[in-house]
Amino acid sequence: MTTIFDELLEAFHAFLGHADASVARDAAGAVDWAMPVRPLEPQSIPCVRHLDRVIEIAPERAKPLAHMLADHRDVLRWGQTYGEADFGRAFLDNYGWLEVFGTRGHFANDMAAGGFLILGPGIVYPDHHHVAEEIYIPLTGGTGWRKGEGAFQVRDAGEVIHHPSNINHAMKTGAEPLLALYLWRGGPLAARSTVTGGEA
Repeated sequence: MTTIFDELLEAFHAFLGHADASVARDAAGAVDWAMPVRPLEPQSIPCVRHLDRVIEIAPERAKPLAHMLADHRDVLRWGQTYGEADFGRAFLDNYGWLEVFGTRGHFANDMAAGGFLILGPGIVYPDHHHVAEEIYIPLTGGTGWRKGEGAFQVRDAGEVIHHPSNINHAMKTGAEPLLALYLWRGGPLAARSTVTGGEA
């Protein structure tokens, strides 16, 4: 019997495999998609409220994924890496992630982790880095992305953003929320990032 978790994993795989950049397609090809299910209790966090707006602003290609997350938000296990002491309550109310697969996700995988990041409007996710290589594909546009010492660059939905191991990067949303697909590989998959950019 196919579950919403199976459908979400399949949709994630398909979206990543049809990305415009070879780094994303190569990453998708390196993942063993036959993953065992990990039963998890649902957990909600405040930022899932932004999914309703995400559905409205996401391009047509991303709408099925956005709808899947929004329609089933109450059965998924959403998480946060940071606490209020790190960046304050306003950040926490507008930040969170869903790990579809990985060491904490709905499917178990020790080699790669993939899921979705949500940031609400007007939020800065400050400069940080981690050992794992990271690929992002924003499903909404209008967010500024910074890598290394460069300036923020506003990226469109569907662009592939690649962060090599231990490269500083940051995100800054504008008037609209961000929903982005992510993939981590090649490092500790549940490691907390090293934050280098001060408070959000």
